[in-house]
Amino acid sequence: MSHMNAWLWNNNKITLATKAVPTIGDYSVLVKNTAIGINPVDWKLIEGNLGSLSQDYIPGVDGTGTIIAVGEKVQHLEIGARVTYHTDLRRDGSFSEYTAVDARALLPVPSCINNVAAAAFPCPGLTALQAIQKLPEIIGQRILVNGAGGAVGNFICQLLIQQGAKVYAIASAKRHEALKQIGVIQCIDYHNKNWLNELSTTRFFAAFDMVNGESAAKLAPLLEYYGHLISVQDRVNSSPVEPFTTSISIHEIALAALHAYGTNAQWHKLIQGGIALLKQIEIGQLTLPSIKTVPFNKIDCTLEKLKTNNDGTKYIALMD
Repeated sequence: MSHMNAWLWNNNKITLATKAVPTIGDYSVLVKNTAIGINPVDWKLIEGNLGSLSQDYIPGVDGTGTIIAVGEKVQHLEIGARVTYHTDLRRDGSFSEYTAVDARALLPVPSCINNVAAAAFPCPGLTALQAIQKLPEIIGQRILVNGAGGAVGNFICQLLIQQGAKVYAIASAKRHEALKQIGVIQCIDYHNKNWLNELSTTRFFAAFDMVNGESAAKLAPLLEYYGHLISVQDRVNSSPVEPFTTSISIHEIALAALHAYGTNAQWHKLIQGGIALLKQIEIGQLTLPSIKTVPFNKIDCTLEKLKTNNDGTKYIALMD
């Protein structure tokens, strides 16, 4: 086992080829992948939107599989354990047969959750968890979620409703019925050019945006005094409101940055939260997005489909 099949990045595109199986350090493990989550961040990374990459870099942020080797100083994980993970973008990712992963970033998969479902969780689930933790209080608060039809937005809606928030959602009309079934109070169709006007008389304690910084800034006038604006997909670089008015707080979400800047204590908190959410999925208290599986050798085609028509479907690539 010296080489493996992997999708390699060069010149803003990926090709299926072979690469040496990664070596592991003292605090990492080697995972044999069985299912690979495909996320919007993957095509953005491949197209160079998130910085430069090295030749023959392997993209992919989410994967599920079995541990086949552990570093000398890893004590809490064993060979044969089934795990799911979110990778460090500074290193080769999950679009391969084997991935080296920092041991502190691994989530054990409950026995009643299959590999496909587990691979659908890390990036959207952990991002949603980080996002709602930005709020000082949730119960009873009126909260707006823009992009509620996607995986992250849907998780955020579910978690907020679980904690007693009054959730309003912006999503395409075809998502409205499902959102109302999980407890969303009102759904707005963003295809309506005047959708902001539909909310102009409502004030929110917080607004989550899953689109971009410009989109997030447009939600600021809807926030009450000392409200919270959480931009999940992008950064809002300056306050969209005038000084000494509503004095809103602006929050940036960056799950991938935790690999470079997070402490062990912060990782422990996130992983414990992720374990709790996986338990909720196991017992049916938290639902995953609609999932479609594709072959490993179709990852490139699937990324293009996700880019041009992100309809809320969660794509999972299966290893042969």
